[in-house]
Amino acid sequence: MKYLFSFLCSFISITAFASQPVNLRCEHLTTPLGLDTNAPRLTWMLDDKKQGAKQTAYQLIVGSDSLKVLEGKADMWDTHKQNSGNILVVYAGKKLEPFTRYYWKVITWGIDNKQTSSSVTSFEMGMINMKNWQGAWISDGKDINYEPAPYFRKKFVSNKAIVSARAYMATAGLYELYINGQKVGNHRLDPMYTRFDRRNLYVTYDVTSYLQNGENAIGVLLGNGWYNHQSIAVWDFDRAPWRNRPAFCLDLRITYNDGTEETIKSERDWKTSSGAIIFNSIYTGEHYDMRLEQKGWSTALFDDSAWHEVRYRSVPSEIVSAQQVQPIRNVLTIPTKSVRKFDEKTYVFDFGQNMAGVTQIKVSGEAGTVVKLMHGERLFQNGRVDMSNIDVYYRGDKEKDPFQTDILVLDGKGENEFMARFNYKGFRYVEVTSDKPIHLSESSLTAYFMHSDVPKVGTIKTSNSLIDRLCWASDNAYLSNLMGLPTDCPQREKNGWTGDGHLAIETALYNFDGITVYEKWLADHRDEQQPNGVLPDIIPTGGWGYGTDNGLDWTSTIAIIPWNLYLFYGDSRPLAECYENIKRYVNYVDRNSPEHLTTWGRGDWVPVKTRSDKELTSSVYFYVDTKILADAAKLFNKEDDFIYYSTLAEKIKNSINNKFLNKENGIYANGSQTELSVPLQWKVVPEDMIPKVTENLADKVKAEGYHLDVGVLGAKAILNALSENGYAETAYKVAVQDTYPSWGWWIVNGATTLLENWNLQAERDISDNHMMFGEVGAWFYKGLGGILPDAQQPGFKHIILRPNFVAGLDAFESKHQSPYGEIVSKWSAKKKNITYEVVIPANSTATLYLPNNVKGEKTIQLEAGTHLLKFNRIK
Repeated sequence: MKYLFSFLCSFISITAFASQPVNLRCEHLTTPLGLDTNAPRLTWMLDDKKQGAKQTAYQLIVGSDSLKVLEGKADMWDTHKQNSGNILVVYAGKKLEPFTRYYWKVITWGIDNKQTSSSVTSFEMGMINMKNWQGAWISDGKDINYEPAPYFRKKFVSNKAIVSARAYMATAGLYELYINGQKVGNHRLDPMYTRFDRRNLYVTYDVTSYLQNGENAIGVLLGNGWYNHQSIAVWDFDRAPWRNRPAFCLDLRITYNDGTEETIKSERDWKTSSGAIIFNSIYTGEHYDMRLEQKGWSTALFDDSAWHEVRYRSVPSEIVSAQQVQPIRNVLTIPTKSVRKFDEKTYVFDFGQNMAGVTQIKVSGEAGTVVKLMHGERLFQNGRVDMSNIDVYYRGDKEKDPFQTDILVLDGKGENEFMARFNYKGFRYVEVTSDKPIHLSESSLTAYFMHSDVPKVGTIKTSNSLIDRLCWASDNAYLSNLMGLPTDCPQREKNGWTGDGHLAIETALYNFDGITVYEKWLADHRDEQQPNGVLPDIIPTGGWGYGTDNGLDWTSTIAIIPWNLYLFYGDSRPLAECYENIKRYVNYVDRNSPEHLTTWGRGDWVPVKTRSDKELTSSVYFYVDTKILADAAKLFNKEDDFIYYSTLAEKIKNSINNKFLNKENGIYANGSQTELSVPLQWKVVPEDMIPKVTENLADKVKAEGYHLDVGVLGAKAILNALSENGYAETAYKVAVQDTYPSWGWWIVNGATTLLENWNLQAERDISDNHMMFGEVGAWFYKGLGGILPDAQQPGFKHIILRPNFVAGLDAFESKHQSPYGEIVSKWSAKKKNITYEVVIPANSTATLYLPNNVKGEKTIQLEAGTHLLKFNRIK
């Protein structure tokens, strides 16, 4: 082998690479408002392109005065110079006070011992404690079956110059906040869905610019969300223990230039009325009567003499905490690709891709004209929208409350414009029908792809267009199912299925910066967990999901997700917060598994044809959770727990192998693709048996013509099991297979998201926007780019690189924006010559392990910087 390190930076002036700490974040957010934690996490990365660049020391300065912090003076916390490469530090200064903004910066030292400073940034504290709320919880006094949405308003006068204003909004249900006729912010579906009788969330807004001197008005519009589920489905959310009419609590804190403060709060002096939203359901749709609009209802000049008194309500839960999560937004605007007119009352719009979100219509017509917008994923042969794949669990009135359908009543006063506020759908097509003639064109309907607005941190580009389209479809499916928590599908269920969540966690974290969403969901797990350790298989839940199958292959989210957050971010807080919950969970399984084997779980869901042994797969996940618990115990210096659970993990592994592994032929159970790949993926196979078991798996795959014969558990495991154990070429052929059954089969048949079933002609489990088979979106980073975190130095402080230069692919590039900066693993192949380019971010290092199909030294240590290497491939 011939390899060459080409340090590209040597041709560029060193002055162009001045080191500087950048991307300062607090609680993984940029300049957050309304924090509740007394020990926020402060993070940064080093912008330094010099070869071998690293941070040798840091100093954090935190204070209440931005100018003094800029000068290097701290009245809250000064760490002084710490000889450390850490880029995540937990605040440990003076007590942080409610409603106070703090400023901070970091000074770093590099290998040349020169110090550089970041710019000054800030974070701001919120309520911190429930006792700091001044407002009362109020509602309109209607019961849970009353359909029109409640509107609220309050007028007040502000005659002094305003320096700053913050609105703190807590809601049981959903809301939109208005000040002086303007909607505050661009969030959708706030606050996030929680177990409402145990935790509610509040959101903080900077509303300084919304206020004016003199008369002001605040308006609040409430929606049902998951809090008051009026539509009927099999999941029993209409019978949730928390169900009630939506209510809210608001504090608007104003600081004036004379130093005084005033709080405008929700109280009995507010007024309420109904309006144009005559029905709203997070599950089905929104009904809006333009004739009932009250123009200017949230302005100071509005006459509210006909409005009514509000009613007090009790606090819905003991915990009302800050929503520190990337918000849901209308992220992408998608115009109509085509529209088909059937007659003057019927049109079908095609947006060219499947998505989660809403549509906005602009339409004119006679007063009282009823317009229905039905959203679906499929068309009948006649071109009309087919709902049969997604309305199967709906049990409501399909005439009065049609599934995934908005209903608009026109006012006859020119063009009416409507977009649902308190609902979202999963769709590609929209069928618009009316009871009187209307005229629509392509510009009449616009779609908005709506999801948690998590930053993109990973990209894959290759010479194979199928891979690129598959990655795009994977991203679309993931984002369609990220609404403050990961869900299974955005149409039929909208549930936080635990299995879907952990099966796709690596795809999620390679591609998106989603830690805040997962931390919120883990809090939901802790709120849901029974005292004995049991978790439901949908979280949150109104009670459904505590059955007989809510076991290890699904509810291992409580262990697998915080462990992956630790690996990808180097942040142990989620793992620490879940430690006792993982322990209770593992202990529950242990108490009920005297032989260290269990059948508790759903099994290899939606397999192609072959069913796998559920005791094998569930027991493997029992091992995985126990191993994570043991590793966490070691990390947190819990020595007794480490010894106990390490021993238990070995017992589970031995029990699995004693019962299911035939050591003579290397076959687990009946030798299905899932039964062979799951023990390999999760490191259950004895070291000396790995080659034989992997060979059997590869032979099984070849016998199927490099097609899949797995369900969700096998889909998670099979590519990794092959590529990690010497069969990357086989894994690649499976990953890019484009005939049935395969991921590629979906793509060549026009899929723009991942599907729920391998079989396009299946009659059940046929959502066209599902993430449970989504591991393929992570495998390209791992199996071809070889970018892997190191549990010993997590967060990509040390990067493990195991690229595979597979035949049949001429060019491959993977990029991942890690906490330390961008990692690039890029290669091209021309005959037997491989050119490999690697970028290691500052303050990080890597170990490169080369595959056996290239000549020469197999392990290379890499420092920060750009490296160009050349290899000769062995035929």
